[in-house]
Amino acid sequence: MNDNPIITATLNFVDGWRGVATSWVVQVFIIVFSTLLIHFVLRRILNRLHEKAVDSKAYWDDVVVLALRKPLAFLVLIVGMSFALDIVRGQAGMALLSVVGPLRVVGVIAMLAWFLVRLINEGKLGIIAKCEEEGEPYDRTTMDAIAKLLRMSVTITATLVISQTLGFSVSGILAFGGIGGIAIGFAAKDLLANFFGGLMVYLDRPFAVGDWIRSPDREIEGTVEQIGWRQTRIRTFDMRPLYVPNATFANIAVENPSRMFNRRIYETIGIRYDDANKMAAILHDVEQMLRTHPEIDTTRTLMVNFNTFAPSSLDFFVYTFTKTTSWTYYHKVKQDVLLKILEIIESHGAEVAFPTSTIHVPEGVNLQQDGNEEEVPMPKQAVR
Repeated sequence: MNDNPIITATLNFVDGWRGVATSWVVQVFIIVFSTLLIHFVLRRILNRLHEKAVDSKAYWDDVVVLALRKPLAFLVLIVGMSFALDIVRGQAGMALLSVVGPLRVVGVIAMLAWFLVRLINEGKLGIIAKCEEEGEPYDRTTMDAIAKLLRMSVTITATLVISQTLGFSVSGILAFGGIGGIAIGFAAKDLLANFFGGLMVYLDRPFAVGDWIRSPDREIEGTVEQIGWRQTRIRTFDMRPLYVPNATFANIAVENPSRMFNRRIYETIGIRYDDANKMAAILHDVEQMLRTHPEIDTTRTLMVNFNTFAPSSLDFFVYTFTKTTSWTYYHKVKQDVLLKILEIIESHGAEVAFPTSTIHVPEGVNLQQDGNEEEVPMPKQAVR
């Protein structure tokens, strides 16, 4: 055994340092291992809970579990790894690791905000699915607007709390936002115009998702697929997507045929002048046919009247409304009405007129044949 006091002191120092190093390494290993184990077990438990929640009759339990799965799993990793880094910082003395504490708080806030955003999204989808399953009416546009406002509120609140945690003055940020908002407003006036245009669409609700709209001022016609904060996506009838900035709707007229109560049949039909004495009977039968037709709404205006002495016909018009608002079924009803009108006209021995012209010949016409002129008498009126 060496009696040298210097060597003995050195060996004791090395053994002590080795014990300390071994101790904090073991601690870090235990924390990392425990964190990963808890993360694994927690994910299994949440998956089982989600399966149970889906099978249960309760509605919100599966929504909460589904929204909680990923944020909670990441939260365990963030907290566990941050504690492990705290031990490393205490032993190594690295100044860079001093940010671990604030970052842990930021991570917790971010995971909470993520959970709330997922809860809002899953809740919206769950409500829509439940309404469609039970056949209950719902307003998709209103749901989208409320969900967007809630997500925006959560995001802004989380951002302000994180800023305060990192040492930034929230009052200073709000003051800067008020001053900078003026400059940003001038620079992004089109963006803000579209934002407020979208807000007006949500509030005034001239149309909703799924409505067929069109504008007489612009070449806009199709089915609304999505109403965003900046633009609205419309699917045209040739199946092409049309993206319209929301500010456009503040400056144009928009028709919404999806909200009509009826569809109109307005047709003009002409009969020959030779059938003038049959006009009254035809009008009477056509009106009776419309009043007894199962697809005609007799509570609306219904008119069948002789209207015009046209150049080649005596015209009467049919003005009525169908019960259906479906565009495809409306044309079937209109076709049936027009065919019945033709049958009524033919049943009275009359005919639908077609364009004709009358030639007045004041004198006879001379025809020349084989070099000889011969006057052939012609009637003074000839119809062609």
